[in-house]
Amino acid sequence: MQLFYNPDIDESTESFSFDKEESRHIIKVLRKRDSDILHVTNGLGLLFETEITLASDNKCIVNVLSIKKADEPKFRLHLAVAPTKMNDRFEWFLEKATEIGIQEITPIICDRSERKVINQDRFEKIILSAMKQSNETYLPKLNQAISFKEFVKQQNEGLQLIAHCEETDKKTLKEILKPNESVTMLIGPEGDFSEKEIALALENNYQPVSLGNTRLRTETAAIVACHSVVFFNESSN
Repeated sequence: MQLFYNPDIDESTESFSFDKEESRHIIKVLRKRDSDILHVTNGLGLLFETEITLASDNKCIVNVLSIKKADEPKFRLHLAVAPTKMNDRFEWFLEKATEIGIQEITPIICDRSERKVINQDRFEKIILSAMKQSNETYLPKLNQAISFKEFVKQQNEGLQLIAHCEETDKKTLKEILKPNESVTMLIGPEGDFSEKEIALALENNYQPVSLGNTRLRTETAAIVACHSVVFFNESSN
């Protein structure tokens, strides 16, 4: 199934048109014609089966034939991850985390961050593309970049965890996770969190966790965390 995206449709929608760019892609590149079936999501769990009624590369119009609602996730996974020095590594994380099933991502700027500016528009396009590629109907939320200090002082949902490399007492995810419990986890930059940041996180009720016995790159640690939480919950239900 090839999936398209339109954020402006809901259960009351009977027909709608794609914008010029998407219309051109559907008609000129994919060579779709009148009466062809398209599957569309609004990124909020709805899957629309639609039929093309006007195959114009300026304004492709479809009628809604049926709507299905995907089950809502029983938990939320929110990763706060420091952007990597090499931009393509963070983009790889965004793509794979979306495919695995993350719900929310926040880039955090840390004491040892080598990249402090991100391209929000490009990151959102990568996440959207990964959602469509994996036939998911929930679009992960990408927040604006925020400082580590600001983030940990927010009230974040569920179990609050910090994965760091310091030699301190830490539990494994297997020891600490509970089925269907939402998780917010901090993943640090190259060079890890500073001691000051770790202390601040602990003061704000974050629990230290280990992601394994080897030292992982930032983007690898984020993917390991994402897969571990999703797999734990899927295998527990």
